[in-house]
Order: sequence, then C-alpha cells, then structure tokens
Amino acid sequence: TKDPLLTIATMDKVLSRISTAAGALTIGAFTVNSCIYNVDGGERAVMFDTLRGGILPDVRNEGTHFMIPVVQKPIIIDVRTKPREIPSVTGTKDLQMVNIKLRVLWRPVIEKLPQLYRELGTDFDERVLPSIGNEVLKSVVAQYNAEELLSKRAEVSNRIKTELIKRGAHFHLTLDDVAITHLTFGREFMRAIESKQVAFQEAERQQYVVQRAEQERIASVTRAEGEAEAATIITKAMEKTGNAIIEVRRIDAAKEIAQKLARGRNITYLPGGSSGANGGDGSSPGLLLSVDK
Repeated sequence: TKDPLLTIATMDKVLSRISTAAGALTIGAFTVNSCIYNVDGGERAVMFDTLRGGILPDVRNEGTHFMIPVVQKPIIIDVRTKPREIPSVTGTKDLQMVNIKLRVLWRPVIEKLPQLYRELGTDFDERVLPSIGNEVLKSVVAQYNAEELLSKRAEVSNRIKTELIKRGAHFHLTLDDVAITHLTFGREFMRAIESKQVAFQEAERQQYVVQRAEQERIASVTRAEGEAEAATIITKAMEKTGNAIIEVRRIDAAKEIAQKLARGRNITYLPGGSSGANGGDGSSPGLLLSVDK
C-alpha cells in the first residue's frame, strides 16, 4: 500500500501547478485584452500616446487594433451622419423679429479627426454648430424683409446652406443638408399682416362696387340711347303713316290683355249688344265680370 502522506503531497503539487497555470492564463488573457481594442461600424478611433507627444496623426478604421497598455489610449469617435436643430431669434431687414429653426445633417471629416479632437474634443458639435448656425442665420436673414422671407424661402434656404457649408469646412465638419423647418414672426407683424389683408379685401370690394356702378351707368346710357332711337323711329313712322302705328300698338296691347284675362279663372266676359231701345244704331261695349266662387 502507498503512504497516505505521499499521496497528499503529490496532489498538493498537482494542484499548485494547476493554480500556477490558471494564474498565468488569467494574466495572459488580461494582458492580451488590455492590448487590443475594437472600433465598431460607423466609428473611427484616434490614439493618444503619452510617449510620442499626445494625439497621433493617423486615424484607425473599423476593426480590432493593438495598443500599448498604460502608454496608449484610444478615443472612439462616431462619424455617422446625425441631425441637429439650430433655433435662432433674429431681425429682418425691415426690423421685424423672426423665430427660425434650422435642421442640419452633419458629420465630421474623417481625415481631420486628430486635429478636430485636439482642438475641440469629442463634443465638437455642441461647440461649433450652434455658434456658426446663429451667425449665418443672422447675417442672411438681415438681408431680407419679412415678406421676402415668405415669398423667397427657397432662395433664403439655399443661401443659408451655402454659407453654413463654408463655415463648417473651417471646423472640419461636412454638412450634407441644411433646411428651414420653422419660421414664425412676432405678434405685431402678424397683426399687421391681418390688417393688410383686411385692407386689401376692402379695396377689392370697393373696386368691385366701382366696376358695378360703371356697368350700371353704361347699361343706363345704352338703355336711354335705345329708347331715344326707338322714339325717333316711331316719330318717323307716324309722320309717314299717321295714326296707323298707334292703332297697331293698341291692337297688340289688347291682344296681350285678352291673353292674360283668358288665363284667369274667375273672370267672365259679356259681349255688348245693340241699343235699339234708344233708337240708336250704336252698340254698347262688353262687360268683364269677376265671379267669386
């Protein structure tokens, strides 16, 4: 039989070796893990090196990279396009206050990330975009009056975009799109617009009234000229035919009256007879009786 003490000593040696190996593996894994870093999609990294004087000039792309622990430190920067809204209250050319909001789609210039981080840090969008946005908005809006901001909105937006792209390039920022999303004026201007609209509508109504009066005047003149011409024609006809034309008009009027009476339900016509009792040859006129039912 084996000595129990020898067996225990052997097991202690095995366990000690296993523990030493596990410790070595742990230290090795920690060392390897501290020597590598990952750059995810849509990101870039710049390296801070304490021995080489700060930020290194090269930019690390997506993937896994090596570094020297303690000596080097990677700074991960998001380079995807992001939206930013810039509000501003500024004055127009005619001294009207306007509340305007600008939507900007921006991203950093990848090649300039070391310089960008060195000069502005990681929150460069907070430092740059509000200041240059307000500056460009105030300079461009001041060249237009309030009405032109509404009627020439596309032109104003293009000018703001052009100027903002130029200003962003100085800070190594690329602006993919710039658009005006909100544009409102002060209460005084809105009241002035309403008053102007009311005055314009009143002017149009007065113009309509004047045009209507003019048309009525022209119609009255035309009617008077027609009546005068008709009177002239009748006068000339009477000079040629005597009272014949009057008799024709009387017959026409009698026909019109007879047609109206014929359509009446409660009217009866009694023709006149000869007045022989009085010894005369004349005939008495007919009678119209209104019979109520």
